[in-house]
Amino acid sequence: MNMTITTNKKMFEVIAFDADDTLWHNESIFTMTQIKFNEMLSSHGQEVVDQTLYSTQIKNLQHFGYGIKGFILSMIETAIELTDCEVRGHEIKQILDFGSEMLAAPIELLPHVREVVEELSRNYSLMLITKGDLIDQETKIARSGLSEFFDAVEIVSDKTTEVYSKILNRHKINTSRFMMIGNSMRSDIVPIVQIGAQAVHVPYLSTWEHEQDHPPVDPEHYTELKHLGLLPQLIKGKG
Repeated sequence: MNMTITTNKKMFEVIAFDADDTLWHNESIFTMTQIKFNEMLSSHGQEVVDQTLYSTQIKNLQHFGYGIKGFILSMIETAIELTDCEVRGHEIKQILDFGSEMLAAPIELLPHVREVVEELSRNYSLMLITKGDLIDQETKIARSGLSEFFDAVEIVSDKTTEVYSKILNRHKINTSRFMMIGNSMRSDIVPIVQIGAQAVHVPYLSTWEHEQDHPPVDPEHYTELKHLGLLPQLIKGKG
């Protein structure tokens, strides 16, 4: 569904946000689960477990995509591989229970999020662009209490220059008047700078290795902020 763009004389027509680890905690939930998984397979050593799980996740992205369900399936596959198919049924159930706990984890907003999103929604059209499992992401958005502030929500399988360009074209958004805010250099920042839009990096406490990349050397299109509370002033300065 096309969004209604707020008409104003400001520099930006649309301000878009990533969801996980930009608006609410997410990676910390994965980290805590991986600690439990390491304890289950402690006889194999943490480094071996971590490396095997990571390579399995990357291999499975094309099949399962991003999110908790793909993570759980990759943990099961890793357990099967490391135990030479001798992993027991109750251990598989334990991994599935890890997934249920992750899916039921409360949505904890990051500092400044609600007040910043609410403030910006009064003067700008806001969009949420997130990747991952459709049902899981829809549920988290609903539980976050922020859905009322967004004019459009895009849940995608990946974030690339092609995906962003299609979103902007579908909503008839001028690239030069589009800003994306996120924590992932790989998904939220680099492709946005590459299409000529504004990217604002707000780092999270920790970032999955796959989502890391080198910061763009492009001060015209790239900014880094210590926390989201600084965003309104940045936008005001650019406008």
